[in-house]
Amino acid sequence: MADSFQIENFKVARNQNLASILLAQNVEYPIIYQLAEKSKEKFDVRRIRTGNPYAIFYSRDTLKTPLWFVYEIDKTDFLVMQLTDSLDIIRDRKPIEVVRKSGTGIITSSLWNTINENNLHPVLAMELSEIYAWTVDFFGIEKGDKFRVIYDEQYVDSVSIGIDAIHAAHFNHKGREYYAFHFKEDSVWSYFDEAGNSLRKAFLKAPLKFSRISSRFSNNRFHPVLKINRPHHGVDYAAPSGTPVYAIGDGTVTNRGWDPKGGGNFIKIRHNSVYTSLYMHLQGFGKGIKKGGFVQQGQLIGYVGSTGLSTGPHLDFRMYRSGSAVDPLKIEAPPVDPIQEDSMAEYLEYIEPLFLELQQLKQYTSPPAPATKQAVAQ
Repeated sequence: MADSFQIENFKVARNQNLASILLAQNVEYPIIYQLAEKSKEKFDVRRIRTGNPYAIFYSRDTLKTPLWFVYEIDKTDFLVMQLTDSLDIIRDRKPIEVVRKSGTGIITSSLWNTINENNLHPVLAMELSEIYAWTVDFFGIEKGDKFRVIYDEQYVDSVSIGIDAIHAAHFNHKGREYYAFHFKEDSVWSYFDEAGNSLRKAFLKAPLKFSRISSRFSNNRFHPVLKINRPHHGVDYAAPSGTPVYAIGDGTVTNRGWDPKGGGNFIKIRHNSVYTSLYMHLQGFGKGIKKGGFVQQGQLIGYVGSTGLSTGPHLDFRMYRSGSAVDPLKIEAPPVDPIQEDSMAEYLEYIEPLFLELQQLKQYTSPPAPATKQAVAQ
């Protein structure tokens, strides 16, 4: 089909939109309007992004009439617009090839550097940090720590577009062995160790017991004090002054004090190498809460107040994942319970070939074997 056309490839320039792109190709505005209207169910052309590739298919005659517009929405999806006749609109997806891969590494400086040194996909560093967030302290990672991983990588047009799934991993951290196996139970995928225990711990649903949500996570909220629109990357809980505030999970207090930018009295807690929580506008702090101290889930850390830029008593509660603000109400919560007893035999049978595959990665000494079906039955 491509032989029937002259094809020219472009990238969306700054401030370009569908109209400016096609007008430059001598496509009449009424046709552009019809295309924009017809495409609404498949793709909103207002979302065309600077830098994304597109192609124009021209007739092979001397007129070089533009016949088709093909825009790459992302690495997999593309939009095709017929510029003449019936003005057909097609949204399609490039075929994705999934390649099973494995890798190992011995930490020399950081997980990120070791991933790169072993020519593995850089996203693996982030994925492994998420999987082992509750068991491996990546801020305390040591030279000589080791990992093995079995995963699927996705390719489009022979170009990697990311990690599809990590099936199994093993981490040797400070001499301790940590397994992770991806398993689906009750229609939910999560990671469990060799004995069927969940690799994650739960956060409290909210940092205080009696309250109501007065403001939600937003990228553009009107600030009641500053009288301007700006992001509000947290959840506000309205509650009377003095209402106790609790740590949503175990962690280390990385900061406690006064926020000069309007947060008033605040406490910041690092729960692991991925998640951090922030509590602002506090009236005061709980007994013994200090920078560098360890707190337990449910421990009293402070009291609701109205310090800083605040119109009334409330708690501004924020969560960060790998340094980026996330909506606390939308944090994914895979199961924290172990594999159910009636699923344990199936689980052990499922992970056995994955364990053997991990063992075959010979870069470092094989870890001890996981529990057998008979051992669990006993």
